[in-house]
Amino acid sequence: MSETAAPSRRELNKTANRDAIAAAALELLRSRGMGEFTVDDIAATAGVSRRTFFNYFSSAEAAIASFTQKYLDSVIEQLLRRPSDEPLLESAQHALTAVGSPRDLALLAETYALTQNHPQLSRYQLQAWDECSTSIIAAATNRLGKVDDELYLHALVGSIIASGRAAMEVWFQQRGPDTSETSLAILRQLLFDAVGHLRSGFNP
Repeated sequence: MSETAAPSRRELNKTANRDAIAAAALELLRSRGMGEFTVDDIAATAGVSRRTFFNYFSSAEAAIASFTQKYLDSVIEQLLRRPSDEPLLESAQHALTAVGSPRDLALLAETYALTQNHPQLSRYQLQAWDECSTSIIAAATNRLGKVDDELYLHALVGSIIASGRAAMEVWFQQRGPDTSETSLAILRQLLFDAVGHLRSGFNP
């Protein structure tokens, strides 16, 4: 079995730059609120040029949405680690709640809470969830092989994604901007229960 090659210095530098820019965007989001800062503000806070910013993100909204993307990427990673003979819904249920880094879930929750009712950002958030859907379909196809009923697979994965988003909405309605450990535990349970409704066929 071949070992995964260690990332090169260039790759590490790119990751560090991307993380620094995203962190700067989050810092400004916390202090000023969405729509009250520009790409130039983010670049200055991160200590990079405007050109460097656009090497990584297309807009301030995209930088903020990267926290959603990072969480969903970790969900996909967890999904791929689940047993190959495990039902997809069970795998998804565990993947959504057993994310490797609790910080990813905390940042997802925080940026969600801080950016409600911002249409431009919603577009990038939806794009992140759509890309997650595409990745889950690819993972499911790799696990199940050729699927005769493509509609079934797409409807199933779409339902998983919709359940995750529904859990986020209910959590925010219940907890607002609270991202304490207790509140995040509630979010994890809501994510678990949302997919659980799919597994039970929405029977109480």
